[in-house]
Amino acid sequence: MSPPRRSLASSASLRVTLIVAAGIIVLSLSAMALQYRITATALETRQAELLSAELSGFAQFYEQRRIPGLREAIAARAALTAPDEGLYLLQDRNGTTLAGNIDRWPGALAPEGALFAPAPLSEIAVDGTEYLGVARELPGGFPFLAARAWTPVTGTLDELRGTILWVAAGLSTLALLAGWLVARAVVGRIGRINALADRVAGGDLSARLPGPQSADEFGALERHVNQMLDRIEALNRATHRLSDAIAHELRTPLNRIRQRLDRLEGQDEDVAAIREDMAGTVRIFDSLLDISSAEAASGQRPGLVPVDLSAIAAEVYELYEPLAEDRGLIPEARIEPGAWVLGERNLIAQLVSNLLDNAIKFTGPGDGVTLSVTAGERHLLTVADTGPGVPEDIRATVFDRFTRGERDRAVAGHGLGLALVQAIAARHGAKLSLPAAPRGFRIEIAWPSLPRP
Repeated sequence: MSPPRRSLASSASLRVTLIVAAGIIVLSLSAMALQYRITATALETRQAELLSAELSGFAQFYEQRRIPGLREAIAARAALTAPDEGLYLLQDRNGTTLAGNIDRWPGALAPEGALFAPAPLSEIAVDGTEYLGVARELPGGFPFLAARAWTPVTGTLDELRGTILWVAAGLSTLALLAGWLVARAVVGRIGRINALADRVAGGDLSARLPGPQSADEFGALERHVNQMLDRIEALNRATHRLSDAIAHELRTPLNRIRQRLDRLEGQDEDVAAIREDMAGTVRIFDSLLDISSAEAASGQRPGLVPVDLSAIAAEVYELYEPLAEDRGLIPEARIEPGAWVLGERNLIAQLVSNLLDNAIKFTGPGDGVTLSVTAGERHLLTVADTGPGVPEDIRATVFDRFTRGERDRAVAGHGLGLALVQAIAARHGAKLSLPAAPRGFRIEIAWPSLPRP
């Protein structure tokens, strides 16, 4: 079956991109927020220092000449300062303005604090402009007001916030780009290893990561993977050579024994039994050789030609249908035409035969056996039955050689049929799976599709 498509939410590349981008954005915004806070504090401190210096100057004039001296100082300051920069006002006890750049006391502003102390400060709003200053009542009932405009500070901070927003937008774009580049570099290296793992899982033990490996951790991982595969391939070749040697070496003496049995006279029943056992042993060796041959050619295209999987499946089914009916089974074929694949006709026929033979062998009267071929992006060949199914204790090793459940020991066979099926499927680049079935056994083989010639 084709590998499942990963959703965007489960994409490692997307997650790495977002994590890197989020890290850059958070750090950048934190730095800009800190800079904004430092700037705001500096502006506030500067305004407070200017106001404190003015109050100190007014205090000196007041100490020297009291109200007349203060009046002259405020008049001089008011002549130099526009109302949108600062407010200065001195009134008498009747509310008459003595000096200043405004002609009335701000509405609900209540005097508080002592003389010319820089605290507490009052927030003052006049004609839409905000100020921060002091409102006092001097001895003798003289209202006094001195304040610095806060609007320039807020305007500067507003401009700074706007700049930060634009910078944040640009940084977000750059962060996403940087995250994508990092993700492409990191996940791309992981993708190389995943692609290799897919090829090896498909039976191509000769697959290796191409190109020179870098000197970083990924390069070390790739070298280790290649070394591991070299070792696995060497062990696999040694195992195959041993199996082939055993099979070849034992077939010859067995055939000699069969020839000598043919020359024996009398004891026909014993001779026939021995001959049957030997024929079964030879069949085991033949199956082992077939498995080794198919595994050795796994993933290789030479020798494969366009063949009609649908036609092969239909022909094999016609051979096994009478046998299934004789055993009281209910056979069924659902074969869509035109499922062309690149393969060896005899091997594919052997695969379908093994599957149908197993299905018929391990089911009883009244059970159903179904062969189906569905054409699509990957052609799907399915054999299903309603028999007892595969015992759970051998489900994980059902494709291993000589695997048989204790329940099926009485059934003729040697546990090589599904091993050969797996080897033939790997030879053709097909993927096997054992989906869950409500009853019985079900095997699906997804074949790479080939356009109809």
